[in-house]
Amino acid sequence: MRNIALFDLDHTLIPIDSDYEWGQFLTRIGAVDAEVFARRNADFFAQYQAGTIDPVEYLEFALGTLAQFPREQLDQWHAKFMQEVIQPALLPSALDLIEKHQDQGDLIVIITATNRFVTEPIATAFGVEHLIAAEPERDVDGKITGKLLGVPTSGAGKVHHLQAWLAGQGKQLSDFPVSYFYSDSQNDIPLLSIVTHPVATNPNALLSAHAQTQGWPTLHLFNEQ
Repeated sequence: MRNIALFDLDHTLIPIDSDYEWGQFLTRIGAVDAEVFARRNADFFAQYQAGTIDPVEYLEFALGTLAQFPREQLDQWHAKFMQEVIQPALLPSALDLIEKHQDQGDLIVIITATNRFVTEPIATAFGVEHLIAAEPERDVDGKITGKLLGVPTSGAGKVHHLQAWLAGQGKQLSDFPVSYFYSDSQNDIPLLSIVTHPVATNPNALLSAHAQTQGWPTLHLFNEQ
């Protein structure tokens, strides 16, 4: 059986936080109240960096913003967001890392705490078919309601969602001879701890310290540009 390579997204494959930048983008184009939204977005980002964020509260803040607009409008804005913000952040070192695992024939999955609306086009830009992300609840017409479907895909929630996704494929993590997980954050220690090859990638200070005590390798993708 082939191996599996799991990737966090924000600050791991891209040197930015896509969720935060999406909020900043909405502010710049005047889609949301600049002062109120920017303040709340910055507060949540600081909580995330400190490891104190309530993921449900944040996701329903972000999804509640999406729920205010028709999907056609959101898609138009997201195309502009991809062009202006995301494409410049798709750096050769990250693209090469994905390509290396593709060439090895590994099963590649991006698993992120950010919602699917924001991240699915980014996964596509990396050439990654499989994405596990926070799922927005939708009504009978397919419109985003502003609520989160299921548990967040963060912390131990990543383990839960990965196991559920693999079960849907008739597999479990132990079926893979080698399992990689690349992440930048201490929030991902639960999943990093159960793969055979955890890689602290562009790690923040807390993950860097933990990786040193565990003997995990460290990869600095963006210092090589």
